[in-house]
Amino acid sequence: MLRLVVARSTLALLLILTGSAVAAAAELTFDIRIEHGSVADTMRLMRVQQGDGVMLRWTSDRALVVHLHGYDIEKHIAAGGVTEMKFTAYATGRFPIEIHGQGAGAGDAARDGAPLAIIEVYPR
Repeated sequence: MLRLVVARSTLALLLILTGSAVAAAAELTFDIRIEHGSVADTMRLMRVQQGDGVMLRWTSDRALVVHLHGYDIEKHIAAGGVTEMKFTAYATGRFPIEIHGQGAGAGDAARDGAPLAIIEVYPR
């Protein structure tokens, strides 16, 4: 009888510890508008947690290419269209998004070397 009580108590403790240590991954979507080579201040820093599913929905006033460093994802964005960049945030850290292969005059922000935006991925 004592063994049964101990086994049940151990199982209950394991379930409680496991359930509290593992948080469910989120599915996050960010709508990002690029105008004159830059994004709004509120979209320059996006924060997610490791394991989250992330979708960046891009629109732009000009055709250009954006690149998410660290995950090595590159997307061509057509002027006036919507382009989706989907990934799972498996690596933690700070990852810049930059404009690559831009058309002539694609923007002022690209001149100073600052990234277009940054994604921070925090450990879960």
